[in-house]
Amino acid sequence: MTAAGANSASPAEREPAARPATVAVLGPGGVGGLVGALLARAGHRVICLAGTATADALRRDGLTVSSAQYGDFTVPVEADTELREQVDVCFVTVKQTALADALERIPAGALGGGLVVPLLNGVEHVAVLREHFPPERVIAATITVESTRVAPGRIEHGGLHPAIRMAPLRSPDPAVDRLTGLLAEAGLKAATAADETETLWGKLCFLAPMALLTTRYGLTAGGARTERRAELHAVIAEVTAVARAAGAPVTAEDIQQRFDAAPPTMKSSMLRDAEAGRPLELDAIGGAVLRAAEALGVAAPVTRRIVTELRAR
Repeated sequence: MTAAGANSASPAEREPAARPATVAVLGPGGVGGLVGALLARAGHRVICLAGTATADALRRDGLTVSSAQYGDFTVPVEADTELREQVDVCFVTVKQTALADALERIPAGALGGGLVVPLLNGVEHVAVLREHFPPERVIAATITVESTRVAPGRIEHGGLHPAIRMAPLRSPDPAVDRLTGLLAEAGLKAATAADETETLWGKLCFLAPMALLTTRYGLTAGGARTERRAELHAVIAEVTAVARAAGAPVTAEDIQQRFDAAPPTMKSSMLRDAEAGRPLELDAIGGAVLRAAEALGVAAPVTRRIVTELRAR
């Protein structure tokens, strides 16, 4: 797909900035459904891209959110099985295990000049998306959130205040700045960062130990940091060593403090997937750490053992 020219500018670039945005959500599950619902409630046009059954349910019933923070509400949204028009931004919120198939819902050229904001776990998906879309429109981003899809179009949001960080390739980027403002107005913490590597690895350094330990032993965050503390220390040390070798300024001490501050009942999304019998994002999380460790010459024996044990299951 080639970069968009002057005739394929996104709606945001063709019309006044004050108008509501047109937003696509590729994968309206726990994360995408919550983000889409909040933006729809704030008055923006939201188009959810999903399979036929989910799209039918969304067109009929909209998105319903149950949240102690945002309240319980339902908003109407549009839904389709593929993108048929240009949008201001497309949030990619499918699991890594479903990414390749999901991208078929956005035909080449359909996006126009809109932003692509992936809110996936891991660090390798940004390169994949830059092969599919104009590279400069793909914004490395992360989200911190506890949110689960309990049925098509029905989202349960936990206690964490969702926080999105985006690291645009160029700064300032007016489209990213506008999106940051729209997200904040919709009730999401939103900020920009200067460095992609720090943004992506900063999350993975916390997520990988959380996901691997809680899923391997069927524990919450509180259980992992008490019952498996030695292994937790080891995995955090290994993952942060890989991240530093990749160029991210992180320390094991900072990640351990974040882990110790996490709610004791917190579960990783990987553990929730395991409990529900869904495919695990083991390759996107643990596999990505091990591939980077090998490429950068960093030893990660405890992480490798836990990933191997999870793969065997």
